[in-house]
Amino acid sequence: MNEDQDKFAEFMERIDRGDKIEAEDWMPDDYRSQLIKLISMHGISEVMGALPEKEWVPKAPSLHRKLAIMAKVQDEMGHGQLLLRVAEDLMAPLGKTREDLLNDLFEGRLKYHNVFHMPAPTWADAGVIGWLVDGAAIITQTMSLDTSYAPYARALLRITAEEKFHAYHGESIVLTLAEGTREQRQMLQDAITRWWPALLMFFGPPDNGVMSSNQSMNLRYKIRTQTNEELRQTFFNKYVPRIFHLGLTLPDETIRYDEKQQMWIYRQPDWEEFKQIVKGNGPRSKDRLHLRQMSYEESEWVRKALSYNPRKAV
Repeated sequence: MNEDQDKFAEFMERIDRGDKIEAEDWMPDDYRSQLIKLISMHGISEVMGALPEKEWVPKAPSLHRKLAIMAKVQDEMGHGQLLLRVAEDLMAPLGKTREDLLNDLFEGRLKYHNVFHMPAPTWADAGVIGWLVDGAAIITQTMSLDTSYAPYARALLRITAEEKFHAYHGESIVLTLAEGTREQRQMLQDAITRWWPALLMFFGPPDNGVMSSNQSMNLRYKIRTQTNEELRQTFFNKYVPRIFHLGLTLPDETIRYDEKQQMWIYRQPDWEEFKQIVKGNGPRSKDRLHLRQMSYEESEWVRKALSYNPRKAV
């Protein structure tokens, strides 16, 4: 064996016995690249995910709701900054920074989560995002708490704790609307119907017997511990009965739990549409990306001020 083969064999022994990998440890190039792809996408999604709810800060129906959704938006932005810092440590040996990630976002090379390309036209959408979108995120992030990359796991400890409050916030909105007037219940039902396809797509396509190379590699390296479909089934187990308990319906007359297979049967969404959305061709993709880029450009003076070194200026 050459030196790299020895290092790889030792690395895989560490992975197999459940050791955690730190940023300064030796790691294979594809392990590093998979982590950068995953964590940067997660971090950017947190930042972009604040934008649909940011639209509702000035329109929230009460001061209490306004303060709650403002706090949620601030949390999401903080999560994004924390995750981009984790990604930046991984990129340092490659000579890249978080500014490179943002440029990748603006130029279409870095994708963010499909759900944050979608419109949020009513207050019920803010509730559904908090209850179901954040609920789906918690399922994914809880799985990732056991990731083999220690800095990501540590960041997720804080993020998942705060996301639980976000889910309670969304649930509170949903329950209030469900117990409200006929118009409020209808607004909630419309939001559930509108968001269902995006929620199905949240975890990514099923493997259908042929797992993607990225998913297979992430499982082998223990970056993740469950497949897309396993995560989706966990989401169904938790939320579909609750949706039905509230007297709400889903836009899928085929959905049912199969006792024999011990899994939910459901109608697949349009995965070609999913590909187009994450490429930046969703309903609100261009508007949200423009808003993020404009904010980034307008705050350039702040970044320059924070990085100013008076010794170098002399």
